[in-house]
Amino acid sequence: MMDKEFSASILDRGRLTARAAVERRNGKKIILANGCFDLFHVGHVRYLQGAKALGGCLIVGINSDEQVRKIKGEDRPFVNESERAEIIASLKCVDVVTIFTEPTVEELIRAIRPDFHAKGTDYTEETVPEKDIVAEFGGKVAIVGDPKDHSSTEMASIVGKPEE
Repeated sequence: MMDKEFSASILDRGRLTARAAVERRNGKKIILANGCFDLFHVGHVRYLQGAKALGGCLIVGINSDEQVRKIKGEDRPFVNESERAEIIASLKCVDVVTIFTEPTVEELIRAIRPDFHAKGTDYTEETVPEKDIVAEFGGKVAIVGDPKDHSSTEMASIVGKPEE
C-alpha cells in the first residue's frame, strides 16, 4: 500500500501538466529527469540530486512496467511501477513523480515543456535522443550525476548468478 505522505506527489499526466504550469507561473524552472529506476542504486540518487541542483521543480518520469519489459527484457522490472514511483517520491530532492506509458519520454516532454531535461553521464548533450524536442520550446539538455559506474542490469546479473 502506498504511503499517503508521498502519494500526493505522484501525479497522472493531466494533474502533472497543471502542476508544472503552476510552478512555472510561480517563477520556478521545470526540470525533467526520467528512467526505469529498477533496483534503485546510488547512481540514481546522484543523478536526481544533480538534476535538482539545476534549481527548480524536479519532475521525475518513470517508465511503466510494460515499457521496462520492452527495454530491459521479460524478467524486468523487479519492482513494479507504483512501488518504484513511491521510492522516487520519497526522496527529498524530488518534487513530483509520474509514470509514463509511451515508449519514449517525448510526449511527456511536450506536455510539461521542461526548462531542463536532465540526463545521466552515459549521454552527452549531442547524444540525448530528445534534444531537438527540448530545443523546440527553448529548453536545454543538462548532463548531471556522477560517472556511469552503476547499473541495475549489472547488479541484477551479479545477484542472479548462483554461487560457484
